[in-house]
Amino acid sequence: MFGFSPKKIQMTDAAQALPGRADPIATAERYAIWDRPLKAAVPEGMDQAMFGMGCFWGVERIFWQSKGIWLTMVGYAGGFTPNPTYQEVCTGQTGHNEVVRVIFDPAQISYEALLAKFWEGHDPTQGMRQGNDRGTQYRSGVYAYGDTQLAAAMASRDAFAPRLLQAGYGAITTEILPAPEFYYAEDYHQQYLHKNPNGYCGIGGTGVSCPVGLTA
Repeated sequence: MFGFSPKKIQMTDAAQALPGRADPIATAERYAIWDRPLKAAVPEGMDQAMFGMGCFWGVERIFWQSKGIWLTMVGYAGGFTPNPTYQEVCTGQTGHNEVVRVIFDPAQISYEALLAKFWEGHDPTQGMRQGNDRGTQYRSGVYAYGDTQLAAAMASRDAFAPRLLQAGYGAITTEILPAPEFYYAEDYHQQYLHKNPNGYCGIGGTGVSCPVGLTA
């Protein structure tokens, strides 16, 4: 839609980023699958997680299909532009990644199990792309809520990396950072593959099993 240029695979910086806007962009009011408020607070006893794995349409479906998930939502994070639009993110000049935020019940699914889905659901060795989707918005990322998640994410990376190398893949390029501010994506992106079951999904794993969270 926007064409490809080398700038799209080079991270911008705060000085060069688009200015964005003070007010949030419009998004859906209700979650399309379970009819809950999309912007609901994390319920007591539940937890949240955030991942970037490529095009967020397919990534969101991976997580909403998992047991113990209470809510999923797609948006933008990890960049500089406040309240960006999809069109702005696609230019590569916001620094944002396409991400999925997940609210989950740790009594039913552990954070480690979510990490296993993350690692197995995409190729974390591709840098600023995922398959045919090229650009900084498609980079691999784990955005941790708190030190416990951060440590678990790093441990899972260190456990998975040798298996990828053994299977012929390169080094992991995933960024693992404290969770930045999450900006909701537009209405039509939310639960896109539920609304459009035959829609585009560029997500695909490596076929390598992750040795963490598999029995959680």
